[in-house]
Amino acid sequence: MRAPATSTSVSSIFIPVLLLVIAMISVQSGASLAKTLFPLIGPEGITTLRLALGTLILAAIFRPWKIRFSAKHRLPLLIYGLSLGGMNYLFYLSLNTIPLGIAVAFEFTGPLAVAMFASRRLVDFVWIALAVIGLWFLLPIGTAVDQVDPLGSVYALGAGVCWGIYILSGRKAGVDLGTGTVAIGTLIAALVFCPLGAWQTGSALLDINLLPLGLAVAILSTAIPYSCEIIALSNIPTRTFGTLVSMEPAFAALSGMVFLGEHLSLLQWLALIAIMTASVGATLTIKPKSKLENISQ
Repeated sequence: MRAPATSTSVSSIFIPVLLLVIAMISVQSGASLAKTLFPLIGPEGITTLRLALGTLILAAIFRPWKIRFSAKHRLPLLIYGLSLGGMNYLFYLSLNTIPLGIAVAFEFTGPLAVAMFASRRLVDFVWIALAVIGLWFLLPIGTAVDQVDPLGSVYALGAGVCWGIYILSGRKAGVDLGTGTVAIGTLIAALVFCPLGAWQTGSALLDINLLPLGLAVAILSTAIPYSCEIIALSNIPTRTFGTLVSMEPAFAALSGMVFLGEHLSLLQWLALIAIMTASVGATLTIKPKSKLENISQ
């Protein structure tokens, strides 16, 4: 007996949404686990482990050696890989001094800016104003100056810039190369940032006991979320995807509370809500012809 059409329709929406929720929980759990390892190998060491192990995982999944690309793809791929590595590196540096939820909110201004610049309408200024208000109360220039480290804020905003470049360059490179782009980009990032992280971390990286924990970070922060997002993107509109991913700062703040004991003030929560509202609004009111391929840390 054939299932009712309504049931099928609900299922086709529910499963991709569930996968996105799993992806967001996974990536923020991975970030929380990574932060607990900072006393052992620091943020630079975690970046090295995540990129090295994540590259191996993605290579096994996407088999980038089968991809054929021409000279025109080299520069976009290089920019894509460098921005991916810079995004990870700066994000973990920011986590060293500021709460996870605030770091993700700062970082999220990158894709938010990409979405806003895709349109030029009056309503966009509403979302820009909301984002600025949220940032004002999170940045050290606002009322939370005693709780937010200035350097950590700069690192997180730098990660946001890298995320925006990552989206734009990834879109250009991925048009012809498909999902394998992420595997190539991760390899480029690993070739640049793994030696840097290894040099900064030193012999602490040689501790074999760190390998299972590093693998867990790579799986939680890379393999699970990327796989879930790829499946979800093929079943729901890009606009819906962008709207749902706008909830990521809230998941990050909750993950910080549960796993790291990080508690935000009421004002900081309101600032997070303002930034998320700006992101949702920008996604919902973007012109239909514009697309934002919003990819996670």
